[in-house]
Amino acid sequence: MKNFKKNKKEKGFAIILALVLLIAMSLMGGALVVVASGDHQNNNIRDEYQQTFYIAEIGIRAGENYLLDKFLGPYDKATGERDKSKKDLPKNQDSEWNGKMQNKDNFGTRCRNSFNDFDKASLKIVVAQSLNFGEYMAKSFEMISDAETKKGLDAEAKKLKQYYYEFFITRIGSAPFEGTGGSVKKTASDVEIDGMAYRIYACGIHKPSKRMVVPLETVVVLPR
Repeated sequence: MKNFKKNKKEKGFAIILALVLLIAMSLMGGALVVVASGDHQNNNIRDEYQQTFYIAEIGIRAGENYLLDKFLGPYDKATGERDKSKKDLPKNQDSEWNGKMQNKDNFGTRCRNSFNDFDKASLKIVVAQSLNFGEYMAKSFEMISDAETKKGLDAEAKKLKQYYYEFFITRIGSAPFEGTGGSVKKTASDVEIDGMAYRIYACGIHKPSKRMVVPLETVVVLPR
């Protein structure tokens, strides 16, 4: 009878121990799932930030292209030439800028507010534009004739529609311009002439992430 009671107690202890181990393993498994999910989410955020940074760089290039187009004269697609009679060094607008993009108000003053190196109340600009990167890419794919290839590219462009780039440009004033001789001869030299300086501010914006904005800026000097 004593042996029976002892075995009964041992079986009860074994069941309790098994339950404790099961609970512990379940908690550990749940913790691993949470950690793995967190790592995956962090990787997604890093990827989105990296892509947003690249979009901001495209915004800088878009600002540079805008200045170049004004400096050389507007390009006529029909003739394939530029109208040099309209070339100019663009000036700041007369009134102070309210911080919103001039072509589309996609994000209000978010891009302007990402910079702190100027007085927002008195800033005057040349231009301010907001563009959707996915829409821009979709237009560039319109010329592709292969249906299967275009289908894949259109799907990629659709994903990129969650990214925007915005830029605004302000004319700083006169600055020395250093132009390098284009010849490879020994007589080629650097020549300093008077130039006009512009500061380009650009932002890459990931629309689903309300706070993911990557601001970049650069200075461009054009010869007079």
